Amino acid sequence: MRDWWRDLTDLVLPAECGGCGRPRAVLCAPCRTALSGAPPRRVRPVPEPAGLPLVHAAAPYADEVRAALLAHKERGALALAGPLGGALAGAVRAGLGAAAAGASGVREQAVARTARASCGARAGGPYGTRGGSVLLVPVPSARRAVRARGHDPARRIAYAAAGELRRAGVPARVLPALRQRRVVADQSGLNSRQRLANLAGALTVAPGCGRLLRGGRVVLVDDLMTTGASLAEAARAVRAESRTAAPEAEPEPDIAPGTEPDAGAGSSISGAAFVYLGETGEGRGEQRNGPAQQSADRRSVRTPGASGAGSADGIIDVMCAAVVAASPDAFEMLRN
Repeated sequence: MRDWWRDLTDLVLPAECGGCGRPRAVLCAPCRTALSGAPPRRVRPVPEPAGLPLVHAAAPYADEVRAALLAHKERGALALAGPLGGALAGAVRAGLGAAAAGASGVREQAVARTARASCGARAGGPYGTRGGSVLLVPVPSARRAVRARGHDPARRIAYAAAGELRRAGVPARVLPALRQRRVVADQSGLNSRQRLANLAGALTVAPGCGRLLRGGRVVLVDDLMTTGASLAEAARAVRAESRTAAPEAEPEPDIAPGTEPDAGAGSSISGAAFVYLGETGEGRGEQRNGPAQQSADRRSVRTPGASGAGSADGIIDVMCAAVVAASPDAFEMLRN
């Protein structure tokens, strides 16, 4: 009888903290402090991939934070999506603030240059844009990984982060717009350069998502950044969409505003826009394919936040990127 009661309570209450193993806590107070106790910081991997947007992380990937992310991803501790999503939301806010500051400086310089011609700059909306929702675009998970784990960890955390942002007054929603257009090799054991080569041009925007991307402020999100290869490739794919498709030529996917599932919902959503085909975490990468691609990437790298949502020229740009955790070395890179 006692064992039966213990099994029943384990279904309702968490068996142990995802960070340290302390009993009866989803994430205990000390582990929450390790995850979200410090302000999110900008992080940069070494070497830094070409085209990597401005990235902010909530915490270094070590100790309790590493244990919590692995418990959520590999052991199905789904209740951890809440605190992990809260940490990601903080990193998103930090990234949007930094992007807005950069965009404000660009606009001030443009106004000064064009004042004689009476070409004033348009007023910016929240976070240095002209309105539109904040679109959290997760780096996609592979179908085989989703089947093995029973859920898509990065996407689940993104939904939790979007809810946290909305409660704080930021109009945010999740748009799973990216998919993988070819199979990639297992990234375990590959160094940074090999990971970049492995995922050269592997991601693309799902059919019908280009118009939605043009209607908001794109923030790439993932659970973890180590080499930055995944985020750089995701940014390349989003930027490439504005060069390859016209807004009016894209079909509208069947997505109703405000209908995304909560953090505890399953990760299976019908429709062409919701296809799981990439690796979750940093088992992904991207490399520029020769001088022509490098030139295109240089042209596509824009000042974060300099282009508003739904701009008339149809340009899609990535304002910033945010992750729950990044390698400790990425934090050290910016420490003075």
